[in-house]
Amino acid sequence: IAFEDISYQLAQPETKTAIFEHLCDLYNYVDASIHVQLSFLNRKVDPVQYAKSFEIAPQGDDFDDIRAEYTAILQKQLASGNNGIVKTKYLTFTIDADSLKTARSRLTRIGLDLLGYFKTMGCVAHVMDGQERLEVLHGIFHPDGEPFSFDWKWLAAGGLSTKDFIAPSSFEFKTGRMFRMGKKLGAISFVQILAPELNDRMLADFLDMESSVLVNLHVQSVDQVNAIKTVKRNITDLDK
Repeated sequence: IAFEDISYQLAQPETKTAIFEHLCDLYNYVDASIHVQLSFLNRKVDPVQYAKSFEIAPQGDDFDDIRAEYTAILQKQLASGNNGIVKTKYLTFTIDADSLKTARSRLTRIGLDLLGYFKTMGCVAHVMDGQERLEVLHGIFHPDGEPFSFDWKWLAAGGLSTKDFIAPSSFEFKTGRMFRMGKKLGAISFVQILAPELNDRMLADFLDMESSVLVNLHVQSVDQVNAIKTVKRNITDLDK
C-alpha cells in the first residue's frame, strides 16, 4: 500500500491525539499472523521528468493561459525549494497460507481493511499494482534517478523477467555493513530502540536528512498466549 503524508506536526493537540488513536487501531488490527513493514523512502529523481509531472496540459479553451501560468509557478517553486529528493511511504503486509487462492482472498480483505484505517486518519492510500512496485524497486536500485521503462508485453517477446528491468549493473557485498550497488556505495544500520517513550518527531528527524535513505519499521504482533507466558515468566524472574 502506498500512502501519502498528512499534516500531523502542524495539527492541533486533539487532532494529533485522534490521528494517533487511529494509528493504534491499525496496529491492533494486525494480529500475530500478519507481518507488517512500514517503508519510508527518500530518493533522487530525474529533475526533468519530475518537473513534467507538474505540467497541466492545455485544454484548448479560454483558461489555457492560466494553466500555463500556474504550471510555471509550480515549476519555479520546484526549482527553488526542492533538492531533487522525493519522499514516498509504503506499507507491506505478508501472511502464511496453504495455497495461492487462500492467500489472494485473505490479502485482498486485509488490504481493504487497512485502506479503511488510512481513510479514518485522513490519509490518501491505494494498493499498488505490479508495475508500481517494480518502479519503486527500480528507484531503490538506481539512486541517481534514472527513468524506469517497462511493459508487461516485453517479457514474453524477449524471454526476460522483471528482474532484468530493475536490477542495477552490479552488486558487491564484501563486508557485513557496507555494499556497492552499481557505482553507488551504501551502508545498512539496524537500530533496536529500547526506551520507555519515544518522541513523535523521531521518524521525521530520520527522514529530514538531505540524502537518499530508506527507513524500514518492522511491526510484529505477539500471539496473546505467548505474550501472557512471557509476562508471567518475567514476573517470576523479578520475584526471584
